[in-house]
Amino acid sequence: MRWDEFVARSGDLGERAVERIQHQELLMVSTLRRDGSPRISPCEAYVVDGDLLVGMMWQSRKALDLIRDPRIAVHSVQCEKTGASGDVKLYGVALDVLEPVRRVRYCDLLEWSTNWRPVEPFHLFALDVQEAGYITFGEERRAMRWDEQKGLKQIRQPDA
Repeated sequence: MRWDEFVARSGDLGERAVERIQHQELLMVSTLRRDGSPRISPCEAYVVDGDLLVGMMWQSRKALDLIRDPRIAVHSVQCEKTGASGDVKLYGVALDVLEPVRRVRYCDLLEWSTNWRPVEPFHLFALDVQEAGYITFGEERRAMRWDEQKGLKQIRQPDA
């Protein structure tokens, strides 16, 4: 499902995902190489018209991975040893964004945010979220998961 629908339907996990991913604007993306092994890469993410979008250089390995096999995992960037700010994980598929208007809107936002505008050709993908997870450590130990069929579920945090 689209980012805005995921956020609306996933309650507290969606709110934390917005905080950790949307406001951070950087995430780790995992794709599958041709041989099935994982590839992990940092990637900027922006929400445009309700979609979480990631842009990639034309013909980059991670983009070619997604064109061949659209399964994707996304992880918020963690910079604290304690993990107190929490980890958000999203699982789903990457949808190729080809519509010129959506691509221009993405470029406009990227240019506003970074003072740099990509030029065609480049790859642009929207994340279709199917599952998500969240865990935090430190004083507020918490864990939850969400999927389209079962909804949001609080789960046992391993350290609790």
